[in-house]
Formats: sequence, C-alpha cells, structure tokens
Amino acid sequence: MDTLKCPECFAPVAAEDRFCEACGRNLLVRRTPLGGPTGPAQASCILCGSPDIDDEDYCTQCGRHQPSARDRVEYALGAVSGVSDRGKRRARNEDSMAFGHVAGKGVAAVVCDGVASSERAEQASQAAADAAVDVLLNALIDTADAEQAMVDAVAASCFAVEQLVENEPMEPGARGVAPSCTFVSALVTGSSVTIGWVGDSRAYWLSDEGSKQLTTDDTWAAQLVAEGVLTEEQARTDRRAHVLSRWIGADAGRVEPQVVTLKPTSPGVFLLCSDGLHNYRPEPEDLQPLLPCGPEEFVKVALEAGGHDNITVVLVPFAPES
Repeated sequence: MDTLKCPECFAPVAAEDRFCEACGRNLLVRRTPLGGPTGPAQASCILCGSPDIDDEDYCTQCGRHQPSARDRVEYALGAVSGVSDRGKRRARNEDSMAFGHVAGKGVAAVVCDGVASSERAEQASQAAADAAVDVLLNALIDTADAEQAMVDAVAASCFAVEQLVENEPMEPGARGVAPSCTFVSALVTGSSVTIGWVGDSRAYWLSDEGSKQLTTDDTWAAQLVAEGVLTEEQARTDRRAHVLSRWIGADAGRVEPQVVTLKPTSPGVFLLCSDGLHNYRPEPEDLQPLLPCGPEEFVKVALEAGGHDNITVVLVPFAPES
C-alpha cells in the first residue's frame, strides 16, 4: 500500500489527517502554485543546449533568449483543469489562472487577463488571481456566504495589485498605466455556483440541456449595446469593443464585482476564459460543440483561428447533488 505524503513537505500523513504535523499544511485544500510558473520553460538552452541561463532567461553561452514558462501553462487538479497560452502574436503571456478545491466542500477558480497597455500586466494578473483564489478557498472551508466571498475576493485582488505599485513604484514618465487586469471567477459547491467578474473575461455554462453566457462585458461597446446605441454585431467590430469600463488596478478606484448565483439542475461544465478565446467563439452555441473536450481543445481552436491574443481557459465540471 502506498504511503500518503504531504504535498508541501512530503512528510508521511494518514488518510484521516486534516493537517500535516510537520509543516502545518491543510491537507483538505489543494491549489495551483502560488505565483504561477517562473523562469524559462526548460532547464537548458533551446539553441545550444547549455544549462547556463541567467536571471533574465538569456543563455550565457550563445545569448539566445529562452521561452518563458508562462508561454504555455497547464494545470489539473482532479476534474478541474486549465490551460493558458501566449498565443501567436503577443510577446509574452499576460493572462493568469489560479484554482483549487477543498475536499467535500467545492472548487474555486479565477482567470485574470493583464491589461496590455499597463505596466507589469502579467504580475497584476497573477497577483490578483492568487489573492482571490485564497479568499474563495477560505470561504469554502468556513462555509461562508458565497456572494460576499466574491466581493471579498475582488477586494483582495485590488489590494494585491495596488501593492505592486507600493512595493515597486512606477518610474517617472513610464509608458502605459498602472498595473491592471480583468477578473472572472467561480465558486462552485455541490448545489450551486457563484460567478463574479470585473472587465471582459467571461464565464459560460455549457450543458447538453443548453448553454449560456453568464457574464456581461464591462466595456464601452457592451454599454452602448445595453443602451440600444449599437447592435451586438456592430459592437464586435467597433473600435471601442475592448475599451474597459471597469477593471482591477492601482488606478481603478473602489471596484466591486458583478455577481450572480445559479443552481443548475443538470450536469455540465463552467468555463472561465480570457478574451483570447471569446474573440473567436463569442456565443455559447459556438462553444457547445467543444463540451466533451478538455481546455487544450478550446485553446487550440483560438490558436487555429489566429491566436492574436493570450488565451486562457479553465473548465470546472458540475454535477448537481442528488
């Protein structure tokens, strides 16, 4: 029989243990790595094979810059899985994802898309995703109110992004704006899901019984559609289509998410994604054929359609408790 080990310090643990006696880790909670992937994608130079890679991911032997570990990120925790890809046109991947589960309680997942015009966008998205998922996992542990937990998660994300500027002020005359990102998250239990969002990253419900978009974009174009100034078709090609009306950032002021709670009665999948996917497959019926697939296939569709932006997809399967 295999010996159980703590995933943090690898000390032996028993099946009934809730905490590791060696390091104190809560054994009921699993989550994606704090801080996301760092450094080069591989240990040796892709050109000359040298293992001497400096702190800025350049080979000290031939000078070749190495692909970042963030260029392609894949995580899986049980049935929950996610993929984040740099795409074909962007210099770096400024999307981030974080998710985890609490045994017997549920799943928390977050996708953040760094605003390309902002400074340190990839740091903003990772800090926001990490801060939010920790709040949501704690809410699952405590069986706290899900909608309030979503508000608290966004507040934690805002604080984490603001700290980037506090800890490393922007240079005078720096290009762009303060570190910023969008946000979408799901808090899933056996009977319900609570979705929260700020910006234009989206959540969808995909099911054989019917699929639908669960979020509305916080963009000027979406606002004009709501006011009847533009049709949805006109909005997709309008130059303001991706101009955010709300975001998470050091310059965003007080932000509260839009929040919705659903109680599906049939099995399905909750999809969280950045606009790198929904730019190509915006409608639920466009995504429905991919329902049996993993996140790799959703990302592949966006790459084959052009891959003009970073692409992140997280899938959370759901089956209502009987």
